[in-house]
Amino acid sequence: MGLLSILRKLKSAPEEEVRILLLGLDNGGKTTLLKHLASEDITHITPTQGFNIKCVQSKGFKLNVWDIGGQRKIRPYWRNYFENTDVLIYVIDSADRKRFEETGEDLLTAAPASDIAEGLNLHTIRDRVWQIQACSAFTGEGVQDGMNWVCKNVTAKKK
Repeated sequence: MGLLSILRKLKSAPEEEVRILLLGLDNGGKTTLLKHLASEDITHITPTQGFNIKCVQSKGFKLNVWDIGGQRKIRPYWRNYFENTDVLIYVIDSADRKRFEETGEDLLTAAPASDIAEGLNLHTIRDRVWQIQACSAFTGEGVQDGMNWVCKNVTAKKK
């Protein structure tokens, strides 16, 4: 097999598709995170009415990222998006302390990841892997670390 044939085969090798669901309260940063992942401009973002979908390439994966609106009237419909979802990313704006209670738990201040995990009782989740990833959707800090973790753990799960 020649080099050109090998390159064609590699290029045509199907990427693993991963469906990611972004959930969280309205104005929490979900769309900003989605646009950052897609390398799009984040200077003009409006509240999501319904949902946004972007396809993003990362580490040999085709990430189908669904950003679902977080308004109170939309939240009851979130469950309709769970089917065939590989990864759920719940976005919390740690700068918006007034809304921590609305996420389901009373976290009065921005806390270390271990405190958030304890407050949300994440240590009781035994049937799946989870991680709290501190990041800034605005600056991008920590976002790639989180996506690396997603790709690594999706690969491990599907083996």
